[in-house]
Amino acid sequence: MRRTPFFWLAVSALSCVGLCLTWFWGAWSGGLDVAETCTLLRGEKYDDTYRAEHWREPSQFFPLHDKCNASYDLVPFWVNPLLVLLAFLAVGCLIAAVLRTIAYFRPATTAPPAA
Repeated sequence: MRRTPFFWLAVSALSCVGLCLTWFWGAWSGGLDVAETCTLLRGEKYDDTYRAEHWREPSQFFPLHDKCNASYDLVPFWVNPLLVLLAFLAVGCLIAAVLRTIAYFRPATTAPPAA
């Protein structure tokens, strides 16, 4: 079954929506107050020295990390691989939509005359 360009464009758009939702889930997984989230909700020791040494880590766009200490990350383990997978899916489906559109508008070749 041949898929239309609209199908590939819709899958690409849905992948982008999933990508944004997953990124926001990971970016806000630590909550507003990371120290309280670590100690009260997760039961982990909050290491202020570690956070001071790695102060840029929670604010980077990718990969997402928000660590309480050197061994515990508030961002779930599945967030970063899913971000990569959804990004590849979105780009791949967008390429497929473009190729299907080109194939749709390309004039059909006629068979050479019989000899």
